[in-house]
Amino acid sequence: MQLTRFTDYAMRIVLYLGVRGEDVASVAEIADSYGISRNHLAKVAQKLAGNGIVEATRGRNGGLRLNKPPSEINLGQLVRTLEPDMQLVDCIGCLIAPVCGIPKPLAEATNAFLKVLDGYSLNQLIAASPNIETYFPRPIEPVAKPRRSVKPKKQSGKVSE
Repeated sequence: MQLTRFTDYAMRIVLYLGVRGEDVASVAEIADSYGISRNHLAKVAQKLAGNGIVEATRGRNGGLRLNKPPSEINLGQLVRTLEPDMQLVDCIGCLIAPVCGIPKPLAEATNAFLKVLDGYSLNQLIAASPNIETYFPRPIEPVAKPRRSVKPKKQSGKVSE
């Protein structure tokens, strides 16, 4: 069984945001923390926001934050939301599909996989990752640029009339 990179990135986003608590985080900040593509992560963040998992705020002070407490974010439900087709094999067009015994055990394995994930909340993942926040650098506050001093213009020496 293998999850898509999309779901992997979604789990990374919610873990990062769970560690951050109420603080907002930008897509760029999260992507830089993991060393992954900002563009791809932005698409994942959009899907998470569309499903009500994260709250996305636009603007200068905007960013992402969890839409509910980490204890209410279930890993199994997150995977189901992002991996709507969890079939391990595609039997469409297979000549032996009507009599094949392969799909049943694979469906059972998928259900067992999801049942295990159902037993975990984001809160539990954070608790099982001591000192994880030390791996996520805090954003550096932008330093205000000093104002340039305005030098008086040199006189040309001409006398105006």
